[in-house]
Amino acid sequence: MEYFIGALKKFADFTGRARRKEFWMFTLFYIIFYAVAATIDVVTGLYMLSGIFSLALLIPTLAISARRLHDTGRSGWWQLIGLIPLIGAIVLIVFYVQDSVEGNEYGENPKALAEA
Repeated sequence: MEYFIGALKKFADFTGRARRKEFWMFTLFYIIFYAVAATIDVVTGLYMLSGIFSLALLIPTLAISARRLHDTGRSGWWQLIGLIPLIGAIVLIVFYVQDSVEGNEYGENPKALAEA
């Protein structure tokens, strides 16, 4: 949960790097909270809560995705490849699961800093 809250605190920070664990923990909690919101939508019949939730977390999701791509040595603009149906999503998942690269133009390796 600390990774989810940490990502929300840096909600509009598109600079720096995010480790795999930070990105995937944010994604896990996002999916859990979205499922709860969607369930509430179905039960109440309003179908608004999940849309509001997704819209509220759009910028934090884009920011942490950009930081994750920075950690793999890519620009955050690579997120646009996700607009290509199926292939784009597969390519992004491959990028997201790759290990951190050593120091690059986006900063020092957060993995190395955490281990020190």
